[in-house]
Parts: sequence; structure tokens; C-alpha cells
Amino acid sequence: MSERMNLQDVLRDYGVPLATLNVTASMSDCQELRERLMDIRSLNQGKEQGYLEVACTIYIDVHDIDRYLSGELPNLAEIYTFPEDVKTYKEE
Repeated sequence: MSERMNLQDVLRDYGVPLATLNVTASMSDCQELRERLMDIRSLNQGKEQGYLEVACTIYIDVHDIDRYLSGELPNLAEIYTFPEDVKTYKEE
């Protein structure tokens, strides 16, 4: 099971984020994702967790989905961005 960092942990470890993006999903999207993650866990007899990896590396596991669906969490995940994450693009 993954452990979510709360904003206080982020502030302590990394400083003040430039922006916070919330990751949310519909109930049907959560149900479909949960089924796929449970299938991964079932296939390897619980030795590994199934997780969703996005380009920015967010880990969403079954526990996160269950907590989100029960209303315990306001979102599936949060992405914190910092000034050093912002890059300049020059068109050539």
C-alpha cells in the first residue's frame, strides 16, 4: 500500500509548491481501474501491488481508490509543482 504525502509533509521536505493539481475520477472510472489493479494482485497471489504510473509518477493503489470512493479522501492524488519544475520552451 502506498503512503500519501500530505501538504505538511511536502512543505517540510520540499518547500512551498507553485501549484497543486488534484486528480479526480468518476465512480465508473474508479471501478474499472480498481478491477484491473485487483486482477494484478490476484495473478501474483498478492506478492505485488498493481498501481497506475503516470508520466509524473503518481501511485494510485486500491486502498487510495477505496478511500476516495468512501469520501475519506477529497481526490485520488495531488500533484505538487515547484518553480524549478517550470521549464522555458524556445521555438526555433
